[in-house]
Amino acid sequence: MFLSIKNIPKVYWSSKKPLNLKPKISTFFYLCIGLGLFGLGEGLLIISYTGASPWSVLAQGISLNVYFSIGVVTFFVSLFALSLWIFLDQKPGIGTIFNIIIIAAMIDLSIAFVETPQSYINQIIMAIVAVLLVGLGSGIYLTANLGPGPRDGLMTGIQRKTNLPIAAVRAFLEITVVSIGWYLGGTVGIGTLLFAFGIGPAVALGLFLVKKTFS
Repeated sequence: MFLSIKNIPKVYWSSKKPLNLKPKISTFFYLCIGLGLFGLGEGLLIISYTGASPWSVLAQGISLNVYFSIGVVTFFVSLFALSLWIFLDQKPGIGTIFNIIIIAAMIDLSIAFVETPQSYINQIIMAIVAVLLVGLGSGIYLTANLGPGPRDGLMTGIQRKTNLPIAAVRAFLEITVVSIGWYLGGTVGIGTLLFAFGIGPAVALGLFLVKKTFS
């Protein structure tokens, strides 16, 4: 069952090591496809107006208490997440850099070209689709093995240390983050809760589908 998946699968486009500055074309292609879907999902969640992702709620909550913008806080939160990699034996790669660039670009493109649905039901549907897209995108780009983003690196690093299912580790991280953000004053909506509780299973499903289809 996909919820029990514990490892990032190896497929034909997977890089042999994360620190690979000259990956195969197929590896780089799927890295970009995965990150593009990830960013599209993040953008659709914002557009749905049902609530931001847990990490955005955390950034908002912190910004309300330190007088820095959400963007600046997000940057420092990412640096903090990266600093924790030291204790998790996690290794960065070019995927770590492209994670920041491509996801940010796709969020901006989504906001620029996609309109918010008029009905609340359709907004909820968009939020659900957004979570599934982030999960599928994660499954594709993580299997490229070119280094995860700061937050996904926490997920994979903790999973290796604890040997718990990826779905459980991701859910724990997202619920913890959104709880802290909400306590600090961040705004939580139903889309936030969908993301917090659904992203773990969605990532596990994405990894399962990639393994099932391409292994």
